[in-house]
Amino acid sequence: MAFRGSCQCGTVRYELARLHSDIVHCHCQTCRKTHAADHISTARVLREDFRWLDGQDSLTAFESSPGKLRLFCSLCGSHLVADRAEQPFVIVRVGTLDDDPGTRPVLHIWASHRVPWLADGDDAPYYDEVP
Repeated sequence: MAFRGSCQCGTVRYELARLHSDIVHCHCQTCRKTHAADHISTARVLREDFRWLDGQDSLTAFESSPGKLRLFCSLCGSHLVADRAEQPFVIVRVGTLDDDPGTRPVLHIWASHRVPWLADGDDAPYYDEVP
């Protein structure tokens, strides 16, 4: 079964055959700044199991560290993958999947970069929608 993903505006769409690593939550400062979030969920996908379906001409790349490109939709700004040309995989932003990958995150990385305002055991209430 293939999994599909897309940017927020739907211009860029991709498909992957399967995840080739566990899903992890990355807390590094670069991911936090790129996504304006306390962490981002990622997984590796082998290049031969990943393909762009639509909108590849709307992708923009930003080199966030030497040799690491972060690809995002130039229209809505959704960050879809990170890519290091020398590696056999791309790093998919799992939150851009349109389908449930059937697995859950297994660990947090770059915990040394965690922000102090995100506390474990957070007792803030959860709402299905805005109250």
